[in-house]
Amino acid sequence: MSSLQICARRTLSKSQRLQYLKSVQCLLQKPAITPSIVVPGAVSRYDDLVATHINQTMSIHFVGQFLPWHRLFTAQYEKMLRDECGYTGAQPYWDWTLDTPASKFVKSPLFDSIYGFGGNGPLIPVNETNNEVPGRTGGGCVSDGPFKNMTVHLGPFASLERNDQCLKRDLAPEYAAKYLARGMVDKVLGQPDYGWFHRTLEGGTAWNESQVHAGGHFGVGGSYGQMGDPFASPADPIFWMHHGNLDRLWWSWQRKDLAKRLQDVSGPIIIQDWNNAAGGNVTLDFAMNMGYNGVNARIRDMMDIRKLCYTYDSLY
Repeated sequence: MSSLQICARRTLSKSQRLQYLKSVQCLLQKPAITPSIVVPGAVSRYDDLVATHINQTMSIHFVGQFLPWHRLFTAQYEKMLRDECGYTGAQPYWDWTLDTPASKFVKSPLFDSIYGFGGNGPLIPVNETNNEVPGRTGGGCVSDGPFKNMTVHLGPFASLERNDQCLKRDLAPEYAAKYLARGMVDKVLGQPDYGWFHRTLEGGTAWNESQVHAGGHFGVGGSYGQMGDPFASPADPIFWMHHGNLDRLWWSWQRKDLAKRLQDVSGPIIIQDWNNAAGGNVTLDFAMNMGYNGVNARIRDMMDIRKLCYTYDSLY
């Protein structure tokens, strides 16, 4: 199989963007394969993916498998788009550094109403009693674009019961500009080993402890959008664009010392167990699970994207 070249979404032609969006909508219409006894609320193939993330949230964040698990997850999503919905391209990425400062964020082609994912939801008034993402500007149902009538079936948070709701966004431009800027990317790239790299990329658990990972989630999801929900964030199709760029960032870092970094993985098995008080570290032979979405894999299988038959058009 020849390699697919993954490109920045903004470099795709209009017809390529529309084909991608059509294939996402196709997954939203195909019936779920996850057994209802496992996930009662799963309706679509897209829900199969959201359910897998919800089920594993507490074991795939702030742990050593964070980046390889999401590399596998995104690759499986792309495979579903291609095999089940006729998509012929690769999963594109969102280079957030091109959408900072804040004045450029809401004008990003990502939020275009025809060739993008649609924009913000109407403003839900600020609640001073909540610890809200600063500068949030929306929070209601997405009002334009190809997903304005999308029904989200799972969540919020860890709920796997059927709970029909709209897709919500709560764009936070100033927040995004702070945590998605090139300087933050360079800080991540400057880390000496995988342990520090993935910890720096993820940041802390709250919006005010962010780095680029949370920067994308809360920059789009704010306080009330699905992208800001640590469990159900894949419910927003922008999730895959964001994690595509996180994967590109990891590969950019790997390429700076490739022979060494193809073998460099570490970090706890148990969430935030940085001192190994509750469990050990992951190794290259650590097994990762995709639920009902595809083939499981070991971390070593995800270390080299060339073996996964894709490349990037550019790196950081």
